Amino acid sequence: MPKVVWLLIIGMFVNTMGNSFLWPLHTIYMHDYLGQSLSMAGFVLMINAGTGVIGNLLGGYLFDRIGGYKSIMLGIILSMVALVMLTIWHGWPEYIWFVAILGFSGGVIFPSMYAMVGSVWPEGGRKAFNAIYLAQNVGVAIGPAIAGIVADHNINNIFMANLLTYVLFLAIVWVFYRKLVVTTNRHTSVLNEKKEIKQKAPFYAMMIVTIGYMLTWIVYVQWTSTISTHVLDLGISLKQYSLLWSINGALIIVAQPLIKPIISRLEHKIKAQLIIGIVIFMGSFVVVAFAESYAMFITAMVILTIGEIFVWPAVPTLAGQLAPKGREGFYQGIVNSMATIGRMIGPFIGGILVEAYGTPMMILILTSLMIFAIVTSLLYDLPLKKRTV
Repeated sequence: MPKVVWLLIIGMFVNTMGNSFLWPLHTIYMHDYLGQSLSMAGFVLMINAGTGVIGNLLGGYLFDRIGGYKSIMLGIILSMVALVMLTIWHGWPEYIWFVAILGFSGGVIFPSMYAMVGSVWPEGGRKAFNAIYLAQNVGVAIGPAIAGIVADHNINNIFMANLLTYVLFLAIVWVFYRKLVVTTNRHTSVLNEKKEIKQKAPFYAMMIVTIGYMLTWIVYVQWTSTISTHVLDLGISLKQYSLLWSINGALIIVAQPLIKPIISRLEHKIKAQLIIGIVIFMGSFVVVAFAESYAMFITAMVILTIGEIFVWPAVPTLAGQLAPKGREGFYQGIVNSMATIGRMIGPFIGGILVEAYGTPMMILILTSLMIFAIVTSLLYDLPLKKRTV
């Protein structure tokens, strides 16, 4: 693996570790410490994700126009400003505004990181995006565990902890990312078509597959919103809940050697990767719907983790394969935007369904949405098969 990829991996790890101090605790903080309802907490997270969608699209656009270094620096500086404010003022309603800024600034960073790794190591294919994905999950494994300890002492300190990680991320980007060489000599179709395809066909294909991607995120994000409060209501501690995410991140790393033979066989079969992962996702949430003990939640998290190993790296890999020259950032922006839309509407929908039907029924209702994600995974390449005459 090239040295420049390792630099991006380290940066993504630090960024994600810091962010994971906050995102598992947003709903808990608003509900248990600020006295807001689950529906209101879901609405605030929807605002956070909505600004993230804008940030993702802008970040992808800026990558194509001014490069990854400047785009990432912009996102970091905005995040640091928001966290300084949040460290000082974390009451209601100012919490809403600062969380909204964090959504936007974080959105600017992510598509540039993915586009950069695909550009500096185009021959890496799925390996390049999987490396960034693994870096994220090492951060997820460590961040919530630290956050749980910090929150047990004083939950307000998690804002300062996140700010300090951004200071470190800023130093890494400032020193190492300024002179990264980005190339764009890559193919434009996941099908490796030799004949010309319609100009907009890759974009249509990307939109189809990311609609399913968005649906999976609507369900997945329940773990950090409605399921988090449900776990606490069952008498499971905040530290134990945070540990579930540490299990998630650690298992992603540990399971790589076990999953690698399967992934290698499916390396050029994106559809199979997506469908297998989505089916495993569905099994995980069925377990959650009937979970009453901590052991069952651990089991559900293990199943969930196996599913995401298949799905999460596959979609940005597909975006890298579909992106025409000079549009790498824009396509990664689409991927991150659709995921963020799922994170935006998921908590709000979940909160309403919980209050109407209870947590188990909410999970079963939302899990059925992933059937449509299987359909989009099967059909996304239809536009690519319509060649120009």
